[in-house]
Amino acid sequence: MKNIFLSFFLACSSLMIYSQDATEIVKKADDLMQGVTSQSEMEMTIVRPTWQRSVTFKSWGKGRDLSMTLITAPSKERGQSFLKLKNDMWSWNPTINRMIKLPPSMMSQGWMGSDYTNDDILKESSIVLDYNHKIIGSEMISGYDCYKIQLDPKESAVVVWGKIILWISKTEYYELKAAYFDEDGNLVKTHNLSDVKFMHDRRIPTRFEIIPTDKSTQKTIVRILSAKFNIPLKDNFFTQQQMKALK
Repeated sequence: MKNIFLSFFLACSSLMIYSQDATEIVKKADDLMQGVTSQSEMEMTIVRPTWQRSVTFKSWGKGRDLSMTLITAPSKERGQSFLKLKNDMWSWNPTINRMIKLPPSMMSQGWMGSDYTNDDILKESSIVLDYNHKIIGSEMISGYDCYKIQLDPKESAVVVWGKIILWISKTEYYELKAAYFDEDGNLVKTHNLSDVKFMHDRRIPTRFEIIPTDKSTQKTIVRILSAKFNIPLKDNFFTQQQMKALK
């Protein structure tokens, strides 16, 4: 009986450590891309069967509660901005001089007509806090040996996805692939990350290819053109007044 109890205890301890390791891996990958604060400039190319167009934008972020995004091109959309304050989100359109509050139901919709969702751009949900994590295997991605980690939403979390699977490199903690599933377990889209480059004080993947499962002839490509991390950013930068003043 003593040996049976010891075996059971060791098995439970191993599972707890394994789960803790998975969460720590996801946190390290998330911290690598976010920092305490961040400022970046990106280019997004929307690819469709008969056309494509590009949008450039600047983004600022502080933790998970504060983020701001400004469209810089094309000229037709330049000046539009997006703000997240905790669980509240707004968009500002200077052309029509209108501020719009975005409902939670819009988080899964494509941002600026792309395959990049409002949840992606505004980082409404946290892959660290809103999900439980477990390592389900290992796989080589683009020459990197990666942990394959499954994320299942916590019961209390209000999130877009029913499940996420991440591929994170075992040494550098680069997130190199992500698969997003709906509540019924159907694969909705895949993110492929590549082009690891030195940005400010770290090396990170700088190219994101977003491919929707049910539309194989379309995709969205996001490239990080520049990025800075852990820079001074005050909370009062993230205001509706600042949305209108961004350039």
